[in-house]
Amino acid sequence: MAWALRKRSERGNDFDRAWRVSVRRLAISLTPRLVVRGADDALDFYRRAFGAEIVERYVDEANVVVHAAFSIGGAVVALTEERHEWNNNAADSLGGSPVLLNLVVDDADAVGERLEAAGAQAVFPIADQYYGHREGRFRDPYGHLWIITTIVEKLSLSEVQALSLDR
Repeated sequence: MAWALRKRSERGNDFDRAWRVSVRRLAISLTPRLVVRGADDALDFYRRAFGAEIVERYVDEANVVVHAAFSIGGAVVALTEERHEWNNNAADSLGGSPVLLNLVVDDADAVGERLEAAGAQAVFPIADQYYGHREGRFRDPYGHLWIITTIVEKLSLSEVQALSLDR
């Protein structure tokens, strides 16, 4: 790193300016990584529940999934097998997940039905919400929480705030 900084400073302002511009152009990406017990079963669950497409799957010498990725529409979610020695603890090992994954779909009711048929538990059933969404919350068999949403009506921030205060 020091070498890179020294070389960059030796090149002068043009290089520094170009480097700063190129850094600003970097795309930012965020991929949730779910830690589960039974990675291959989880991949099958997400395939059945969401129609997920498996895009990557890597195993170690013991055939344990160290990394997998699946796509739901254009969204990518990564997955790994629980390994306490790596501090990869599944939601169930932690007493549940504090993270809510929100998936926006065309038909929340149909996705909710598929989730339950595949083994998820409805925490809050799919229902119309005052802020213009039809949604519900589900706990998958691996302890992860999913909000399944269909946007029925797009409301402004001020409309949602006013409706929130009127409740």
